[in-house]
Amino acid sequence: MRLMTDRPPILLWLRRDLRLSDHPLLHAAARAGRPVIPVALNDEAVAAMGAAPRMRWGMALAAFAPALAELGSRLICRSGPADRALAALARETGASEVWLTALPDPLARAQEQAVQAAGLTVRAFPGFLLAPPEAIATGQGRPFRVFTPFWRALAAHDPGDPLPAPGRLPAPDHWPSSERLEDWRLEQAMQRGGPLVAAHQNPGEARARARLEAFLDHSLDGYAAARDDLAADGGSKLSENLAYGEISPRMVWHAARAAQERGSPGAETFLRELAWREFSQHALWHNPTLPDSPLDPAWAGFPWDRAEDSPALLAWRQARTGMPLVDAGLRELWVTGRMHNRMRMLTASVLCKTLLIDWRIGLRWFADQLTDWDAAANALNWQWVAGTGPDAAPFFRVFSPDAQAARHDATGAYRRRWLAEGQRHPPATALAFFDAVPSSWGLSPGDPYPPPVIDPSEGRRRALAAFERFRKR
Repeated sequence: MRLMTDRPPILLWLRRDLRLSDHPLLHAAARAGRPVIPVALNDEAVAAMGAAPRMRWGMALAAFAPALAELGSRLICRSGPADRALAALARETGASEVWLTALPDPLARAQEQAVQAAGLTVRAFPGFLLAPPEAIATGQGRPFRVFTPFWRALAAHDPGDPLPAPGRLPAPDHWPSSERLEDWRLEQAMQRGGPLVAAHQNPGEARARARLEAFLDHSLDGYAAARDDLAADGGSKLSENLAYGEISPRMVWHAARAAQERGSPGAETFLRELAWREFSQHALWHNPTLPDSPLDPAWAGFPWDRAEDSPALLAWRQARTGMPLVDAGLRELWVTGRMHNRMRMLTASVLCKTLLIDWRIGLRWFADQLTDWDAAANALNWQWVAGTGPDAAPFFRVFSPDAQAARHDATGAYRRRWLAEGQRHPPATALAFFDAVPSSWGLSPGDPYPPPVIDPSEGRRRALAAFERFRKR
């Protein structure tokens, strides 16, 4: 039976918007004049997450809960399908409305529809994107399929000014019961590699903002060149924080714009990377099957290898392809939960072109391993590398591990950081890989480094031959 109250509370369903500043949903709730109940759900969307992003989301929640407490509020944790869990909470509290930040991925949108079908009013707010997907369109009103005109349209769009954090959130007279976040065991699927990966994370709004300030002060000016220097690792690393809404894209955008106006030579390159994130989100909004199907339907019949038990796929997953730069990138992922952006492109190219393994297998692997996993960015980037998506690299563009090493790791520092085999005194980063991977693999730093699963030149020839046969069908 629904609890009756003169001021029915608002259920704030928090998902990937775990911050206080520039939070349109939180800002509106604080001004609504009604009690506010922040809610996090261990629901079907969490169950669908891979091991690493699920752990990292838990870390984000753990960092956000004390911030809510400082506003006189608290985070209510419940488990179960979203529609049922929220409907039950509404009955307990007298709430009839669920407010949330709109997300572009199809599962989130399906959940919102299910909550509405359960009899609750759903009110969606912006905050995850710089612009609503329908606001950035061609002259004919269609979604952009090419990045450069999308970038020009987004650059001309005014995202509005960032909002201040609320000073207080009105609390209900009686708080509903809450499960304990630690009892969800969101890190469990990481097994023995969890503590290693967790040590490389920077959860929470305070760390996100500090990371942005440090990047602006020390790295932005040289970003255009340093972002591709593997040893320098000159990226902002903000993808982790943006993925969980620990900082808003609008705040990052305005900070980079201000730096651009001050003459920072790296600002436009960084702004274009933010725009690519936006491009991916819009692409997923308009194409919900983006993680599962080639956006270009002509690629539907390409003869990718889909065998989950192939030796080549196992070598790629184990970071033992025999291609040193490729293995270094895959080991960085095992140890840190992240991978340098250039290495994401190289390792993806090797999988779906050099080895001719289905790009969706790689997409699912990254979805399980990446702590900065984002459904849209992961899908668009894999389709870009595979040549099947919007504004994609042509299939005949096959990354050469040797050429990439010569260009972006000329001294070998990045490879030495992550590959223990052959080094008399390997660094801790390289040794950590053997503590992160399943012990059942029996890998040891004393093992000889493996020969290549395929010569990259031969893999390229094979890929191009397969493409020519497919094109002439």
